[in-house]
Amino acid sequence: MLLLQWVWTETGKEAVAPYLIYYALRLLMFILSFVLEDWAIHELVHSPRERRIAVVLVASSYVTWTYQTHTFSNAVETLVVLWSVVMTQRILDNKHRSSLLSSALLGSLVAFGIFNRITIPAFLFPSAIYLLPHFRRKPFSLLALCLTFLLTSILAVAVDSYFYHPSADSLFNILRTDPIITPLNSLLYNASSSNLSIHGLHPPYQHLVASFPLLLGPALLLLTNTRKLSLSIFSALSATILLSLIPHQEPRFLLPAIPLILSSVRLPHSRVLRRYWFASWIIFNVALGILMGILHQGGVVPAQIWLGQQHQHDLASTKVFWWKTYSPPVWLLGGTDISTIDLMGMDVEEMLDRVSGAIKDTTREEPRSVGLVAPRSSVKLDAWMDENRGGMVFEQLWKTDNHLNLDDLDFAREGIWGTLERVVGRRGLVIWKVSPSPGRSA
Repeated sequence: MLLLQWVWTETGKEAVAPYLIYYALRLLMFILSFVLEDWAIHELVHSPRERRIAVVLVASSYVTWTYQTHTFSNAVETLVVLWSVVMTQRILDNKHRSSLLSSALLGSLVAFGIFNRITIPAFLFPSAIYLLPHFRRKPFSLLALCLTFLLTSILAVAVDSYFYHPSADSLFNILRTDPIITPLNSLLYNASSSNLSIHGLHPPYQHLVASFPLLLGPALLLLTNTRKLSLSIFSALSATILLSLIPHQEPRFLLPAIPLILSSVRLPHSRVLRRYWFASWIIFNVALGILMGILHQGGVVPAQIWLGQQHQHDLASTKVFWWKTYSPPVWLLGGTDISTIDLMGMDVEEMLDRVSGAIKDTTREEPRSVGLVAPRSSVKLDAWMDENRGGMVFEQLWKTDNHLNLDDLDFAREGIWGTLERVVGRRGLVIWKVSPSPGRSA
């Protein structure tokens, strides 16, 4: 980012445009994934022939070139899990030495991974079991791991605490009075079923019947033909079981399992079967790459970039409500005074109550307008717009068709065709300016 800032200032502009930072981060994640993920596969797969197949499978998976090129915490978790398994394998392979450096690196990786996502122990549980005999024989390895884990954790707490208390007098006072311990906060939040219900509750078999087919496609057929029950396979299996116990489940939670699985499977022995399998693999990944990498929630970032560039429409210093979308990245707004309120999947009546309440701001002499960002597939909004119900007028400011809301599928009520007709036929994301109806007092 410092290099980007230096290049940008040479153009005569002071601050780097948020959209440029966004694309720079995407490029950075692509490079990290390209280098670190492939390197890890080379470390985990020893046979040159099997290694070539593993690298091709991982690189050609849409998961790699869609999810892994985003700045998702799951994408970072994937790299951390892979290299934690690599470090574990290095320690296990070096039976006659303490492997202090590998143990120290593993401790730092685990701490960093936990502060990134608290789900990482689910993937590394088999590594811990595998390493117990080694740590009994080589206690200094355990000491090195614990020390680097502790030091990295302290550094992470310090960085998070300073980030959320930038105006504090000293870092020491923050750590003494109000330290930010991210894994603890995340654990407490996710331990509440009421919090999880906001994001959606799922049955324990959700990952098996939905997540894996969506992420692996034809590669599911290869799960019965793995090279051996390696540490990689056990790590993927452990995470699947443990994460299935959590009521809220999303496919992205299993992202680290995908390269672990794809680097462990064998292709069909029959040349004909292999040809048909590769054809299905290519079709699957092209289709899912377009669907998940371009269309699914594809309007969120463009909408936020557009909002950050607006200095008219009374939206430059107001509230903007987001409904039935992914959480928008607020830093893309740049230096605007827009306040972002994420209403997630709130019921439509409750959402409109919140919007209506915002335009009733009695501290302003002039009527207040607010922004509403919502998918076109939310048909329940239509009646409110057509009839100006609730004393509100909706004015469309911006729209993109490059947006599918696959989190709003309702096959049980609408059937397959009805759901697809609504979600696909009315694809798109819209930004509305919501104002009080003429004659209504503010």
